[in-house]
Amino acid sequence: MKDGYLRVGADCPPLLIADCAANAVALADAARRAAGAGVRVLVFPELSLSAYTCGDLFLSAHIVAAAEQALSDYIRRTADLDLLSFVGLPVACNDKLFNCAAAVCRGQLLGLIPKTHLPNYAEFYEARHFAPAPEGLLPLRFAGQDTRLGTRQIFACREMPVLRVACEICEDLWVSIPPSCLHAEAGATLIVNPSASDEIIGKSAYRRQLVAMQSARTLSAYVYADAGEGESGTDMVFSGHHLIAQNGHIAAERPPFTGDTLLFSEVDLDLLSYERRRTSTFTALSGDTYVRVPFSLTPEKTALSSLPSRHPFVPEDPARRAERCEAILTMQACGLAGRIDRAHARTAVIGISGGLDSTLALLASCRAFDRLGRERRQILAVTMPCFGTTARTRGNAEVLCEELGVSLRVVDIRDAVRGHFRDIGQPEDRLDVVYENAQARERTQILMDLANAEGGLVVGTGDLSELALGWATYNGDHMSMYAPNASVPKTLVRYLVAYAADQAESNGQLRVAAVLRDILDTPVSPELLPPSDGEIAQKTEDLVGPYELHDFFLYYFLRCGFRPRKILRLSREVFRGVYEDRVILHWLRTFLRRFFTQQFKRSCLPDGPKVGTVALSPRGDWRMPSDASPDAFLAELSGAEEEF
Repeated sequence: MKDGYLRVGADCPPLLIADCAANAVALADAARRAAGAGVRVLVFPELSLSAYTCGDLFLSAHIVAAAEQALSDYIRRTADLDLLSFVGLPVACNDKLFNCAAAVCRGQLLGLIPKTHLPNYAEFYEARHFAPAPEGLLPLRFAGQDTRLGTRQIFACREMPVLRVACEICEDLWVSIPPSCLHAEAGATLIVNPSASDEIIGKSAYRRQLVAMQSARTLSAYVYADAGEGESGTDMVFSGHHLIAQNGHIAAERPPFTGDTLLFSEVDLDLLSYERRRTSTFTALSGDTYVRVPFSLTPEKTALSSLPSRHPFVPEDPARRAERCEAILTMQACGLAGRIDRAHARTAVIGISGGLDSTLALLASCRAFDRLGRERRQILAVTMPCFGTTARTRGNAEVLCEELGVSLRVVDIRDAVRGHFRDIGQPEDRLDVVYENAQARERTQILMDLANAEGGLVVGTGDLSELALGWATYNGDHMSMYAPNASVPKTLVRYLVAYAADQAESNGQLRVAAVLRDILDTPVSPELLPPSDGEIAQKTEDLVGPYELHDFFLYYFLRCGFRPRKILRLSREVFRGVYEDRVILHWLRTFLRRFFTQQFKRSCLPDGPKVGTVALSPRGDWRMPSDASPDAFLAELSGAEEEF
């Protein structure tokens, strides 16, 4: 429950049709097992106390009375559990019979939620037995307790204010405007659905899409519990297809007709609350027509049964990864092609270092010129060796340009930089920030002037990770006329270049593939300090930290709005055995400090295409004053070291 995480579950233990007393015992036993597994909100299928397939037995006064007595028994048996659970049963009220879900927690009947939309087509005939949900809330005495019957109830946790639960039942999800839309607008963050959806060919895929999409539409977590094999097979077959979704993503699934009954996963309610705040089109109603029913759960740290990827910007599935890489390269090329065409530029001028970022920018430029139907020779690649350039990076840059068919110009900038040092009184043996940045700014000056001379545009090479850390020379490599890599993080740059290498190999361009793979194997470096024995002496990740950590921090800080301590907790668990806790804490502090203090560089960025959900353009996703202080964010980490 801490940090916004909550373990939720769905279960369908074997049931006996029309034997409510036996089913109460089975459901209570299942609830105890779920609570023992750390589940705090549990959903059973529709009409689970009686079974869904009772048919005309629902009209029997015996079944109705037995279901009420069984609910009393279930409440008694689960009173000691730290669990909010939903069980289904028929409920008689005002001479009508309703298909209801009962919300139960710690011996209390919190409320009865009736089904709104009753299917009465094909194999379904619920209107034969049940009445649709009434308007408003009906007070009643049921199972020995005073409660309410109605759809507009939200069950709110005292100890976890972001946990607000509402319920809809089976067919309610399948209609054009599900009740959960109103529930979410009234504040519910978790929607539960006790269901009895029979299985036919193709239905499971549709059901999965429906649950995922409704969780996305409502910006909620959604738990769907489906009736299982204990139901009657006279005319229908039930598969126990449970689903847990969060904001459009299936977090966990029990496939149809599988043996295990309990499905559970963690949902992040803090993240959902953040998504609602940032999504201005999410409609939040006053909720005046809803009743909020309080309940209590013991606050505790929820163990995570599954962890996110170490590289959140990169799909784990190889097929999806290749598809994503192709889409990103296409977006980069389209954006750049559009800018070149509308600016009537004759050429694209790009500085080539033999490193990852400039390689990706060159690949995007080649695709852009291919789309425009122009010769690649019109692309002017410029390599500008200076004090830190190694034979390996220069050689890779030259071979790559030759194989890709672009024009290459070599401009040695050592004399120009030395002249600048003399002009400003900078000793050449003083290897400080002036020494480094003078080289970067000289390179940018050359690129800009060549673009003027050739009637072209300077294509930038900096990536999203560098922008987040401010790892760029202001008005040096920080500046260009279009920046195709601006929203591509470093971890994704590697996969894009690797994808290009694989594509080149499959097309028989073996030399291109070989040079791209050698670039991938080259340490990331600005090459602004003299090499050591011909090898790169200045390694970026030794100075600012591992990019896989910084990209992880960046994603959860920007995309998810996580607090620093939550980011620290998650990264400690994800990178356990890879980095020591103190190392992670050190680089998280570095990330926060640099992210805040380097905002001034992002406030005047050149144009560049947004290709993912995280971007730092001052005209698009991220607006922050350059004077913002990181102190409050860093202070939250001040006591974290004591926990190690």
